[in-house]
Amino acid sequence: MKAKFFHQALAVSLLLLGAAAWAQDDQLNWNSLTNEQRQVLSPMEQNWDTLSLERRERLVEGAKRWSEMGTEDRAAARQRFDTWRSLNEDQRAAIRERYRQFQRLTPREKARIRENFRRFRDLPADRREALRERYRNMTPEQRQAVRDRLRQHQRRHIRRRTTDRPPR
Repeated sequence: MKAKFFHQALAVSLLLLGAAAWAQDDQLNWNSLTNEQRQVLSPMEQNWDTLSLERRERLVEGAKRWSEMGTEDRAAARQRFDTWRSLNEDQRAAIRERYRQFQRLTPREKARIRENFRRFRDLPADRREALRERYRNMTPEQRQAVRDRLRQHQRRHIRRRTTDRPPR
């Protein structure tokens, strides 16, 4: 009796899961997209049905972000995309790996890196280029020493900020 009930429950569960997956997959077929989404995603039309559901979801989300962008943001996105396409596969793999490493960092480490990048970005263009050139000419050991000094400076700065707070 229990075994029969278990098999029936399992069969119903599998049917429901299959129907849900089919319905979700059907929601992202090419014809279910809006005209604007189809226009943005038109280069993918021929292969749309062969793409995984996850990939189609990401593309639809990207098309949504694209449609919400202003002219300047779209131009900047096009420039970034063109730069990405101009990279060879080794360069892309290195960037993906750095991204994965960044994602594994603690929120505090991510914030530190973002703050350093913001400070670098806010420098005048000639100063940024001079720093890049200086960094390119360093040995790996010298580069590591610079990174270590930056981390120490950041830690002191964070400690100073947290100890300067008035007592509650």
